[in-house]
Amino acid sequence: MARTLLDKVWEAHTVRTLPSGQTQLLIGLHLIHEVTTPQAFQMLKELKLKVRMPERTFGTLDHIIPTTDQTRPYADPMAEDMAEHMIRNTKEFGLPLFDMATGKQGIVHVIGPELGLTQPGMTIACGDSHTSTHGAVGAIAFGIGTTQVRDVLATQCLAMAKPKLRQVRVDGALARGVYVRGARHRAHDDGRAADGLQHVDRGRRALRLRQS
Repeated sequence: MARTLLDKVWEAHTVRTLPSGQTQLLIGLHLIHEVTTPQAFQMLKELKLKVRMPERTFGTLDHIIPTTDQTRPYADPMAEDMAEHMIRNTKEFGLPLFDMATGKQGIVHVIGPELGLTQPGMTIACGDSHTSTHGAVGAIAFGIGTTQVRDVLATQCLAMAKPKLRQVRVDGALARGVYVRGARHRAHDDGRAADGLQHVDRGRRALRLRQS
């Protein structure tokens, strides 16, 4: 039976099936920002846990960067407080942070593709609903909540049920210049996705070794 891109990426990142029936899914790339991480990092500290795979986690200052005056400290005390927490937590846990000084700071869902972090065939998670836009490059991406951010930091995995697929049918003739994207690019996308899956085996083997 033919497999979809979701099937291929999901199977490649499956660590095991949990007793609940959910999948323990390896997350290839974890993007974090200053709004949904303070509580997650605090929970790690309370549990005395480290970040499981720091090489797969990348942070940026995103939501709270002022538009006009970006001089620190920020005029908004809450924004300054969140920036301080992000800088302190990424430093404490040894994670890269793209702040204004690096020249790489930007919207968290934009810098992933811009910096080459987002690749076809990846599983990606970020504490923001817009994360699913990474699907445009052939990745499977999830917007997650703060507790799940903690889980990915601590285990590099999410416990998830496999999403259902929806088929879209278009009846009738398409207007000039309108195409079914999958029909034109499916073979190209599948090839790119296969290339992107090469990074998975190393991370999955490392996770299993650490669990054993």
